[in-house]
Amino acid sequence: MKLQRNGRSKALAIGAMALVGSLSLAACGSDDNADPKASGAPSAAAIACGKAGQLLGAGSTAQGNAIDTWKVAFGNACAGSTITYSGGGSGAGVQQFNQGKVAFAGSDSALKEADVTASKEICKTGQGINLPLVAGLISVIYNVDGVDNLVLDGPAIAGIFDSKIVKWNDPAIAKLNPTAKLPDAEIQAVHRSDDSGTTENLTKYLEKTSGGAWPYKASKTWAGKGGQSAAQSAGVSAQVKQVPNSISYAELSFAQTNNLKSAAIATGASKPVEATAANAAATFAKAKIAGTGSDLALTLDYATKEEGSYPLVLVTYEIVCDKGNKAETLDTLKSFLTYAVSDAGQQAIGTKGYVPLPKELSEKVKTAVTALA
Repeated sequence: MKLQRNGRSKALAIGAMALVGSLSLAACGSDDNADPKASGAPSAAAIACGKAGQLLGAGSTAQGNAIDTWKVAFGNACAGSTITYSGGGSGAGVQQFNQGKVAFAGSDSALKEADVTASKEICKTGQGINLPLVAGLISVIYNVDGVDNLVLDGPAIAGIFDSKIVKWNDPAIAKLNPTAKLPDAEIQAVHRSDDSGTTENLTKYLEKTSGGAWPYKASKTWAGKGGQSAAQSAGVSAQVKQVPNSISYAELSFAQTNNLKSAAIATGASKPVEATAANAAATFAKAKIAGTGSDLALTLDYATKEEGSYPLVLVTYEIVCDKGNKAETLDTLKSFLTYAVSDAGQQAIGTKGYVPLPKELSEKVKTAVTALA
């Protein structure tokens, strides 16, 4: 199966204004011990539990706060069912899925052809597919004393993370921030040490917008020169919080949880675009389905110049078998994913800095989940 088949791509007819209106950014972070009512979780009656069981997942750390929210609600509603999710990054998650160690993997990038081929050994009668469950955005997080409204663009971000721009008062940054008091200080750039879909999405953006300043191919594996490294979204966020004059990239919910500032992005629109869920929703309004059949891999426009459209977006896919899922976990898997993509599930993570899926896309995911076998 070819996942990127442009001839089959269909534009999603998304009600962007309705999507934006559904967003609530009042709450941040996650807490496995949180009161489900306080977190916006539904009542037990709102979740179709199915047969009790234990479900194992692994992968994307960008969706970690979303999974935490869902598993608390699901566990409270469905006695005897538990969801255990370990991070480790998208690359590790896909690897564990293709080794048969987990029922689903979280990945911030769609399966490659080699991954699909490998999945057939585990799925037996089917193959791995991409189901978008968590929509969000990548914040360029920073910790620079006295700088509260940093603006960056593709070439500047590429230069910083490839050690070509090494001082905060570099002319390339100063030009974008004419009124800021940028310090004459060394930039401490932090990147992911693990294979990461967040890294791949960031580098897809740099590949499209840096004008050649980022000379590497988009990849889950970090390729830039220099800088420090830390594991997972939580690790890079903690590093930026602790280290003065530092910068990194992480999903918005981690920026919120750690009270970190996020740079606005100069895209070519009339003014820089802030890193907000509402602005990311405007970009998702232009998303296209690139997968075929029950595979719902998306194409995103990282180079958008539309007003109010934040370009650094990502979708975390839950990787599952379309057919050939293990019989002992299939019922729990379908129940959990059905809740996650429901209006209640999407609204619950909307309070954590994520972007609820557009209605048309969520309906397609629901159909694909129902058909899992």
